Amino acid sequence: MTNPVPSDRGRILIVEDDPELRDQLRWALKGRFEVALAGDANQGRALFDPETDVYLFDLRLPPSGRVEEGLELLQETRRRDPDATVVMMSGEEDRQVALRSIELGAFDFFRKPVDPAELLIILTRALERRRLLVENRELKQEAHAGQSFDLLVGSSPSMKKLFSEIERVAPTDATVLLFGESGTGKELVAHAIHDRSPRKDRPFIALNASALPETLAESELFGHEKGAFTGAIASRPGRFELSHGGTLFLDEIGTLSAAVQSKLLRALETREIERVGGRRSIPVDFRLISATNEDLEERVSAGAFREDLFYRINAIPLRIPPLRERPGDIPLLAEHFLEKYTARHRRPARRLSQGVLERIGAHPWRGNVRELEHVIEMLVLFSDGEVIGEEDLPRALRQPSAAVRPSGPVSFARASEEFEKKLLADAIASAGGIKAEAARRLGLDPNQIKYLCRKYGL
Repeated sequence: MTNPVPSDRGRILIVEDDPELRDQLRWALKGRFEVALAGDANQGRALFDPETDVYLFDLRLPPSGRVEEGLELLQETRRRDPDATVVMMSGEEDRQVALRSIELGAFDFFRKPVDPAELLIILTRALERRRLLVENRELKQEAHAGQSFDLLVGSSPSMKKLFSEIERVAPTDATVLLFGESGTGKELVAHAIHDRSPRKDRPFIALNASALPETLAESELFGHEKGAFTGAIASRPGRFELSHGGTLFLDEIGTLSAAVQSKLLRALETREIERVGGRRSIPVDFRLISATNEDLEERVSAGAFREDLFYRINAIPLRIPPLRERPGDIPLLAEHFLEKYTARHRRPARRLSQGVLERIGAHPWRGNVRELEHVIEMLVLFSDGEVIGEEDLPRALRQPSAAVRPSGPVSFARASEEFEKKLLADAIASAGGIKAEAARRLGLDPNQIKYLCRKYGL
C-alpha cells in the first residue's frame, strides 16, 4: 500500500523591507510554499488574501519604520481573518517585543539573523496549524446537534458525562489532568476546555513531551538564551512564555525527566520561569492542562514521577473513555470521518456496508478514535464503488473476532497481550514492513511502536 499523495504547497505572504532578505526567503521557501512578496506594510495590506495560509511579517516596516508598523499589520490581518496564522520576525533584542507579538495573536516570533532551516521548521508548523484551524472550522459546520461537542463526537453516556465535566471545569482556572489511552482525543478535550474558558482569546500552546529528546524538552518548555548550548544562535521564548495569558497543554507529562519535572513544579508554584542559560526570573500567567496515557500513581510509587508534582497537576482529573467502552459511538464516528475524508480527498460520496459496520463495531480499537480515523481514511482512498464492503477492510479487521481469542483458559492480561501482538504484527505486514507507516495507521507515536516492537520481539 502506498502513502497518500502529499498535500499542495502552502501559500505565504512575506512582508520585509530588505530586498536581499526577501530574495533569500523566497528561494529558501519556494519548495514548500507559493510565495508572495511585499516591501512595506501598505503593499502587505493590498496583498491580503483570506486563502493565504501563513503570513511572515517584519516588525520595523515602511512607511513609518517603527516597530508599531509591524504590530499594526499583525492586528489588521487578524481582524480581517481571525484564523490568520502570522509569524513575526525582528532584529530587536527586547523580549517584550516578542511577548507583545504573541499577545496580539502571532503564532510565533523569529529573531534575526535568519536561519533558513529553522525558519522553515517554524513556518511548516504554522502551516500545519492553519490547516488544522480550517479543518476544525469545517468539522464544526458539519457537526450535528446532540452528537458532538466542539470537535468531540459522541452521544454515549460516558461522552455526555465528559461533555458535562468540561462545561463545569472550563470557566475556572483550575489545573486539569486528562487520563486517556493513546488516540482518545486528549488534545481535543484540552481545546474544548480552553475555548470555554476566560482565556479563550489568548494563546493555546501544546507540547507533546514524549516526542522530544530529553535534551530539548527543557529548552522547548522554558526557552533559552543565546549561547546557552551549541546551536543556540539566538534567544528564544519557550512554551511557557508563549502561553502567557492563555493555556499550556502538556501531553504525555509522565515522560518528562526528573530535572524538567523539578523546574515544572517550581513554575507551577511561583508562576515564574528561567530560560536555559538565563539568570533572571520571568513571570508567566498560564493555565496548565496535562495529559497522560500512563498510570502516574504507579510511576510515583516506582519513584519515576515526583509525588508533589503529581498532586499539583491532578487538581481536576478527567478521564476520557476508550472507544471500546462506547461502541455505540463507533458508527457515528465512522460516518463522521467518511464525510470528512471524501470531501478532503475529493472522492464521490460513499457509504459503509452493514458488514463493515458490524466488523468495526466488534473491533477492540487499541488505537481508539485515531486508529478508526486512519482506517476510514484508508478506505476512502483505496476502495472502489459506492459501497465500501468487507473486502476493502484491512486484514486485521477482516479476521473473524474468534481468531484472535485464545482457545483455553487464560488471564485477561495474557489475552490482551496476544491480541496486541497480533494486531501490531498484522499492521506492520500490511504496511510492507515499514513500522512508521504501521504506527500511523494504528494511531501510535514513534516511541510507542518502538516500545511495543521491543516488547513483543517484532
